Amino acid sequence: MRFFEDLRVGSQLDLGSFTFTADNIKAFARQFDPQAFHLDEEAGRASHFGGLAASGWHVGSVCMRMLVDQARREAEEARRRGEEVAVWGPSPGFRDLKWLKPVLAGDTVRFASEVVGLRKSASRPEWGILEARNTGTNQRGEPVYSIVASAFVPHRRRA
Repeated sequence: MRFFEDLRVGSQLDLGSFTFTADNIKAFARQFDPQAFHLDEEAGRASHFGGLAASGWHVGSVCMRMLVDQARREAEEARRRGEEVAVWGPSPGFRDLKWLKPVLAGDTVRFASEVVGLRKSASRPEWGILEARNTGTNQRGEPVYSIVASAFVPHRRRA
């Protein structure tokens, strides 16, 4: 993971893609969002979605998983190089959550993250605050998900 000083506004990461299947849509919905259009193909077709639709929370959860996986890969690469690993803090929140188009069974969504803001923390001088726009785009190139999330990122310790 990177330190605050290593981040740049405008830098982008491709987080990878995920295919939403009927099975994983229904499994998530049974546990967390049991609405008919997430649980039953016929109900999904009869809805304004026009098909079995993934919960927006499912889409957001997949994006979060991909962000965590990316952070773990970066940390492991830094360890292999013998570098200090930045341990990020919690998120103070998010804004502008948008589910732009339905994600239907069979859709593959590619996720990305772009740094859109960096600022020093006023109350915690050892931390900076990152703002990143995390997005998802389906296989037709259509944006389906967008959120601006914040995270506390440590400053590099000076010797």
